[in-house]
Amino acid sequence: MRKFFQTIKNIWSIEDLRARILTTLSLLLVYRLGSYVVLPGVDSAALEVVNAGKAGGGLMDLINIFAGGAFSRASIFALGIMPYISASIVIQLLGMAIPYFQRLQKEGESGRRKINQITRVLTIVITAFQAPGYIASQITNNPGVVPNDGTLWWISTVLILITGTIFVMWIGERITEKGIGNGISLLIMIGIIAGLPAAFAFEIGSRFGVGGVGGPIILLIEIALLLIVIIVSILLVQGTRRIPVQYAKRIVGNKQYGGVRQYIPLKVNAAGVMPIIFAQAIMFVPMTLAGFGENGASTWVITTFSNPNGFAYNLTFFLMIVAFTYFYTAVTVNPNQMADEMKRNGGFVPGIKPGKKTAEFIDNVLSRITLPGSMFLALVAILPAFAAMAGVNQAFSYFYGGTSLLIMVGVILDTLQQIESHLLMRHYDGLMKTGKIKGRSNAGVGMAG
Repeated sequence: MRKFFQTIKNIWSIEDLRARILTTLSLLLVYRLGSYVVLPGVDSAALEVVNAGKAGGGLMDLINIFAGGAFSRASIFALGIMPYISASIVIQLLGMAIPYFQRLQKEGESGRRKINQITRVLTIVITAFQAPGYIASQITNNPGVVPNDGTLWWISTVLILITGTIFVMWIGERITEKGIGNGISLLIMIGIIAGLPAAFAFEIGSRFGVGGVGGPIILLIEIALLLIVIIVSILLVQGTRRIPVQYAKRIVGNKQYGGVRQYIPLKVNAAGVMPIIFAQAIMFVPMTLAGFGENGASTWVITTFSNPNGFAYNLTFFLMIVAFTYFYTAVTVNPNQMADEMKRNGGFVPGIKPGKKTAEFIDNVLSRITLPGSMFLALVAILPAFAAMAGVNQAFSYFYGGTSLLIMVGVILDTLQQIESHLLMRHYDGLMKTGKIKGRSNAGVGMAG
């Protein structure tokens, strides 16, 4: 405990780090306050009654968690940072298929600025399409929520939602530049954590309140299991398979270069949370298609895929995550490119011929570690269903796994790594007695930020 307080004192004594932390906290506070500002013309009391009568679960609940509740409150930040995430994913995929974006990725800082500008414009376009859909599906289809939903109200509300997303995007970029980094990821994480106190309080009430079951023993077991899941998630985020690479010696003038052994860290979960996001999006396609039919098969599909705690739903979800993990890893990690760059720089894997043989070796290693990585990722993704079936309330069960937990673990590790790097640069002790904290940049979950 004494070392902990000394570390806090060291963090606060570094002027640059202190300024970055205060800037980050101030911008996050602005974001949280904005999530409670309701759109003009919306009756918040009527909307609250409508939300109270809706069943939990599904993609809308997930989006609401990411937005910190702003989605269900019809806030000016209702769409939050999700359009920016969607635009980033689209640009990332375009960078794998279109030569123009591939050239931009290789142009360094100037290319990065162009990609960021294209991402911002695409974010506005996506928000312009999503805003009318959000208004129609979440606000105006509920009687009494909007007393006067004329054309002028529609236009002004769409513009407000677009402006809100742009402002949230600006906050994220300012945190990245002036704060402690990973601004977009921090906005998502703060939205997720915002729902944790209320969910935990509700769980405590269900154990100790009137008619509560289980009492303190069950609650302690739930907390212990949650800690175990968090530890497993940290191992999944940080797990790597290091491939040794030896570089040949080169003498240039009076200096010697190379001759050292380095490592290629292949991530056990190179795809991050993207397979879960893709799978969750695809899971709603059967329900959408079945909604156009009226036969027994359509009814069965709707019943099956609308129950996130059902066996068929979770089995399909599990298999899709495994498949998407292999797919996303294949398109993001290129063994041939890694082998070519290694060969150009005079590096080789001991015992393996440079070139094609090295690419085949890396591909084989990647295939072997992706299988357990995808299985663990899929298991973590369906853990909330097991928690809900065990009696944990729906809101609290979300923190037992899935995208929410993986993003929280990854972002917290990233943030701690940023703080530790500032401490080590000023010759202070790090946050750990032994070793160093590894964030997602070294070992784990990939998310826009």
